Amino acid sequence: ASFMEVKLTYYGHATFMLSNGETTIVFDPFFNGNTWEKAKPEDIKCQYIVISHGHGDHYGDADLIGKANNALVISTAEVAHKAEEAGLKAYAMHLGGKHDFEFGSIRLTPAFHGAGIPGGHAAGVIVTFYGKTLYFAGDTAFFSDMQYLNRFGKLDYALLPIGDNFTMGPEDALLAASLIKADVTIPIHYKTWPVIDQDPDAFVAKLEAEHHQKGLVVEPGSTIVL
Repeated sequence: ASFMEVKLTYYGHATFMLSNGETTIVFDPFFNGNTWEKAKPEDIKCQYIVISHGHGDHYGDADLIGKANNALVISTAEVAHKAEEAGLKAYAMHLGGKHDFEFGSIRLTPAFHGAGIPGGHAAGVIVTFYGKTLYFAGDTAFFSDMQYLNRFGKLDYALLPIGDNFTMGPEDALLAASLIKADVTIPIHYKTWPVIDQDPDAFVAKLEAEHHQKGLVVEPGSTIVL
């Protein structure tokens, strides 16, 4: 394990990066077409790409970034196959499964949403990265089994969609956060388009007022130390 700090950079929508300065994972690498416009795919340097599901605003620029970096795509079997067909290296997993990597581990969780490809399922991810554990919900509806996501250990951070229309809206995301009980909940998947125009500050204020849990708005384009 490295002695460097673990940093999270949020690019808007569901796109973010974890890095300890040596090893970097980019999640749902949607840059071209992402209205936040905080980076270009050519800017991204990584060894790993984790993809929650196959919709274009999540699979995104995986092909371009994967080839440029010779990065390993980690996803469900169907999305991993899509990446391999595009000429990328991929590691296939599926819901309920965990695998160890040099940085820690990836566990794929259910997500109630379309797969974005024929067959398959959408997924969430519990990633342990150099000692920090995050739950990235992906695109999902609320589901009551979220209360058991911390059964393998405390979740330091949870990244939950709040946009509504395609995913949970703020009310369901509040309920989800109250069950997941992460140390810090970060709202994502909002304001990219008018149809998901939700207020992340209002979400965090309600989370703290109603559930006495810590929320954090990470401004798109910014980096925090975990």
